[in-house]
Amino acid sequence: MKIATIVGARPQFVKAAAVSRALARNGSIKEVIVHTGQHYDKNMSEVFFSEMDIPAPDYNLAVHGMTHGAMTGRMLEGIEQVLLQEHPDMVLVYGDTDSTLSGALAAVKLHIPLAHVEAGLRSFNMQMPEEVNRIVTDRISSILFCPTENAVRQLQKEGMENGCSKIVLCGDVMYDAALYYAGKARAPQENIPSNYILTTLHRAATTDNIQILLSVFAALEYISRHIMPIVLPLHPRTKSALEAANYHFADSAVTFMEPVGYFEMLYLINHAQMIMTDSGGLQKEAYFFKKKCVTMREQTEWVELTDCGCNVLCGTKQEDIIRKTQFMLDKKADFGLPLYGTGHAGEDIVRYIVQHGGF
Repeated sequence: MKIATIVGARPQFVKAAAVSRALARNGSIKEVIVHTGQHYDKNMSEVFFSEMDIPAPDYNLAVHGMTHGAMTGRMLEGIEQVLLQEHPDMVLVYGDTDSTLSGALAAVKLHIPLAHVEAGLRSFNMQMPEEVNRIVTDRISSILFCPTENAVRQLQKEGMENGCSKIVLCGDVMYDAALYYAGKARAPQENIPSNYILTTLHRAATTDNIQILLSVFAALEYISRHIMPIVLPLHPRTKSALEAANYHFADSAVTFMEPVGYFEMLYLINHAQMIMTDSGGLQKEAYFFKKKCVTMREQTEWVELTDCGCNVLCGTKQEDIIRKTQFMLDKKADFGLPLYGTGHAGEDIVRYIVQHGGF
């Protein structure tokens, strides 16, 4: 059996690592890895494959730096050519990026069974391109590998179990990765404060609106000066947006860093006092390492984290970010619930594929 794995963005490399490792152990399935090129910075892409022992991509489409429509179209064209050449028995996609959608569309138009890892997530905000990507991908997938019970229930509400799709609760592959690689975590080369809040910002909804961007960074400046130092690995998109807004990096109280590899990020998470982010994946990784989280968005697809009180939504207004940050620093949180499985999601995914012949 042959599986074509489509990846393109940093979180997908982490997720694919868990499944690729399980596929290699199984030995009965050949995996062809297609990297769309969506993340092309060395620290955002290449370092993940080398550090995490992920097999080098068989194909790199080098598609990046375009609008959503243009990039999705170019990826779709490139992936289709690979699939026509390789004739896989199944296509495997992860998450909710443009690479996910392009891989999904290419597969179904060629009548190749499609499996979606991290299916069933919903923010209920159609302004987010990720929400569109995940909904469309779920609707056309043959197998829906769900990380949580909430995701299963959402797909059932949408009537997916009454169609031709199979809904499978497997747990979260990012939890697999966090457990597997925790022992390889290493400190970044840059000097960082002894007590700090780890922060990431990269979503277009934050970076593409200058008023929102400056509001968020006004809050981060205040927090870093008056509450607790902030350490922020700077995503290329965020850096460009700040430069365009004439942000005074030299006068900032925030400790900025270049993008870091996965092992450095694990270290930063594990040694932080708390997490602040607009990311999806980092909300979960905070929980894996028993760190409280403030999410600078109006919605989250990981509702179980806000339900249990380990994560809080604060939006993007300066005063709300500051208030919720202080609230979460003072709050006690319970990290004892097994929200994301047992750490064997990759193995369960491969076992299901093998037992059911991919269908």
